[in-house]
Amino acid sequence: MDLISLILCALFVVLIIPAIISTVYHQYVLRRKLKNIPQCGGFPIGVELINLTEYERLQLYRQRMLHFKEGIFVDWIGMKPFIHLYKPELLETILPSTVNIKKGEVYKFLQPWLGKGLVTSTGKQWFHDRKLIEPTFHFSILNQFAIVMSEKAEILTKCLEREMAKNPEKAINILPFLNNVALDIICETAMGVDIHAQEIETKYTTTIHRATKLVIERLYRPWQWPEWLYDLLPSGKEYKLGVNRLHKFTREVISKKRIARQSRNGSTKSKNEDDELDIGKQKRIAFLDLLLDQNEKDEAPLTDDELIAQVNTFMFAGHDTIAIAITCTLFLLGNNFDHQEKVHEELEEVFKDSETPASVKELSQLKYLDRIIKEALRLYPSAPIISRKLVKDVKLGDYTLPIGVTLYIHFSLIHTNPQVWSDPKKFDPDRFLPENSKHRHPYAYIPFSAGPRNCIGQRFALLEEKTILTAILRKWRVKSVKTTDAIQYGAIIVLQPCEDIFIYLTPKK
Repeated sequence: MDLISLILCALFVVLIIPAIISTVYHQYVLRRKLKNIPQCGGFPIGVELINLTEYERLQLYRQRMLHFKEGIFVDWIGMKPFIHLYKPELLETILPSTVNIKKGEVYKFLQPWLGKGLVTSTGKQWFHDRKLIEPTFHFSILNQFAIVMSEKAEILTKCLEREMAKNPEKAINILPFLNNVALDIICETAMGVDIHAQEIETKYTTTIHRATKLVIERLYRPWQWPEWLYDLLPSGKEYKLGVNRLHKFTREVISKKRIARQSRNGSTKSKNEDDELDIGKQKRIAFLDLLLDQNEKDEAPLTDDELIAQVNTFMFAGHDTIAIAITCTLFLLGNNFDHQEKVHEELEEVFKDSETPASVKELSQLKYLDRIIKEALRLYPSAPIISRKLVKDVKLGDYTLPIGVTLYIHFSLIHTNPQVWSDPKKFDPDRFLPENSKHRHPYAYIPFSAGPRNCIGQRFALLEEKTILTAILRKWRVKSVKTTDAIQYGAIIVLQPCEDIFIYLTPKK
């Protein structure tokens, strides 16, 4: 044996063998700790998860929910255990925790895009940023955003009218219209920029959809997890290109906003001129303005990269999810005409013959529409699943979950768990009548999550949903082309239908 071979053998013995022994021992200890939890998936890779479509994967988890009635099971991707939870009682320790707030692996793959914004950050940074951003979602500010929502909803109805004029008998693929109106709203409310997404074609939405799909594909392919390797793969290069596109747009807007603010601060307008400008007209303030105002007062202000991360986060979280939620609500109403008729009766009672856009006060009177939206979010939660990586051991009932494991909390499974809800597939808005909600477990219905990491923009989302649904339903009755059983959908970070959702719009008489 020559010297080089001898050195290589020595390195193998000294470095490789101990690493293998350490890995095997770690796996043994980990599996011993998890042995009492129902197990799924093979070793070392759960191949069935890799090859399934998003819809098939969701159905597989649904089957496991029905099989493992304990509300918990483990599957393995590579040598990593992923613990799935779908029983409200098992969330009582996790969701209220201020310690176990670290997000799981999939959020790490979002960081090149969203940086360390509210969705992806953890620890002290998350607490600081949440406290900084919270005032920008005060109800008085939401009232200002409501004006933008109403204006964009009016544009939406005109776009739908133009589409119907082409062929009144043809059903409309509704989601692209709702994606565009949601993008218009979030751009103007978040960044103070009108991009006319409903009139001018934009690639922003398609870029976001492709980026989220690439992230989920990566999660189920362990060989793509190392950053250096992913960057070399075609999917990694495509993801990076899409992220660069999204970042370029955000940077340009922030730059323009800063220049405008400097110009405004340097102006010498008198107080009387300011007063005159404010008479009869509320000043429009975008989320970015509010964030920059808060940032200037803060002892530890956000850097430019951190500002971009927060804006990108709100662009992503405040656009796609809302469009999906409205689409699902219309789809369900188009399959449940008796409930739709009650919505129309309520709209006529509140608005009568008025054709002016709905005010916040009028929207607050639409209690039945409230219940419709809640039931739609139960059946089709826009964010069907979240994940946490434990930084501390947790005891859940009879189970002890060790530090370092990743939890997946399935809102979509909790919301349709027959142990939690009677006749869970039935569309029944009266589930949310006060008397029917009184004794429900607080974590039985959590479309916006719960605890300290709940969705900061949930009031914004509900106001936007209600504004757009009201604008559509005041003009039209809706009928879905397909039934609820005929449509496939999957979890690609946010809920996504696997096909176009076609709806007939019939003018109200």
